[in-house]
Amino acid sequence: MASNYHLATILIFLLTISVFQKSFSALVTQPPLTFKYHNGDLLRGPVTVNLVWYGKFTPTQRSIIVDFLQSLNTVSRSKNAATPLPSVASWWKTTEKYHNGSSATVIGKQILDENYSLGKNLKNYHIQYLAGKVAQQNSVNVVLTAKEVGVDGFCMSRCGSHGSTKTNPRVAYAWVGNSETQCPGQCAWPFHQPIYGPQSPPLVSPNGDVGVDGMVINLATVLAGAVTNPFNQGFYQGPATAPLEAVSACAGIFGSGAYPGYAGEVLVDKTTGASYNAHGLNGRKYLVPAMWDPMTSACSAPV
Repeated sequence: MASNYHLATILIFLLTISVFQKSFSALVTQPPLTFKYHNGDLLRGPVTVNLVWYGKFTPTQRSIIVDFLQSLNTVSRSKNAATPLPSVASWWKTTEKYHNGSSATVIGKQILDENYSLGKNLKNYHIQYLAGKVAQQNSVNVVLTAKEVGVDGFCMSRCGSHGSTKTNPRVAYAWVGNSETQCPGQCAWPFHQPIYGPQSPPLVSPNGDVGVDGMVINLATVLAGAVTNPFNQGFYQGPATAPLEAVSACAGIFGSGAYPGYAGEVLVDKTTGASYNAHGLNGRKYLVPAMWDPMTSACSAPV
């Protein structure tokens, strides 16, 4: 696949232990990230997001993810119906700054493959095959694998990835796995104790499902990458074989003041104690990762 959400990026972030006090490090000015546009096609709204559910997901698990995707372009129907700020939609609008166009998304086809038609251990070509079942232009065709499904590189080098077909016209696709039973300390942080690095207490997941709330973080990451760098010729920093993209360049940051092992200052639900930084549809709350803002040349989190 053209672009992986590399675990190495997170591990480097978590393993970097400052030799200075936090108050002193705040005085150090970091050089701004500089993303280069490589003159390739980008995806502009409305972008259709098609889904292949591979393996067993409960209706509640599916609704958490579908509500997140529908929240990307929530608009106020009236003053009383507006989604509170900070919202998933306001976070997603940062992608518009990459191409000066609409970031609107719509949910397209959904396919349920609960019987593991290709088995429980998938290769990359299996992911491409499954994504091809819902492929269409100006879309991101997403394969979501259940907690009992293994995928090449999952938990070892990636939590999700995106790429594109070699056909003409090319079609973008993505994959994200549920890490609940395989590697929550790697792919569901900060909702689970990390395997490496500083051992701060895990946050309470906003929808009561560590694996699926972790999937939302990884889905947000690869989806932003797929829109701003769908065919590996869009916006990214570093080598094309391992690019830093809109969100992966900001790994481990969810709120202001983030540092290795600490996700940053986020909101906390007074009733459940759950941590979140963005409101979604149907009263949902989500924790979304910071995104690099090309207008400010800095990573920007909702709070």
